[in-house]
Amino acid sequence: MIEIKHRETGAVLHTVNADTLSGADLSGLDLSGLDLRGSDLRGSDLSGSNLRGSNLRGSDLRGSDLRGSDLRGSNLRGSNLSGSDLIRSNLSYANLSGSDLSHANLIGANLIGADLSGADLSDAIIIPGWKMIKEA
Repeated sequence: MIEIKHRETGAVLHTVNADTLSGADLSGLDLSGLDLRGSDLRGSDLSGSNLRGSNLRGSDLRGSDLRGSDLRGSNLRGSNLSGSDLIRSNLSYANLSGSDLSHANLIGANLIGADLSGADLSDAIIIPGWKMIKEA
């Protein structure tokens, strides 16, 4: 069992009856500032969650639902976000360097000031009907 606690008060925000957060429903939660680096969040529902300033470095977020989430200033360096749904998410000033965003849906995402250096954006959808295609 995993307990997600408020960073300042220690109050339990959410409990997951599993050994990992993979596939967990964490939608709409305030997870701002949490240290989740290296976490297995594959296929999890984080839609509408506040992850502002969180450390998700090296986390596995493949196929996760992050629609409308607030990831401003988060550290996602080296994270795997392939196939994730990031529609209308706020990624401003997030560190996405070296992350895998292949096949991710970024339509309407705020990428102002985001560090995308070395990120894999192959087949990512940025604008409706457009894909960034990695050339061989």
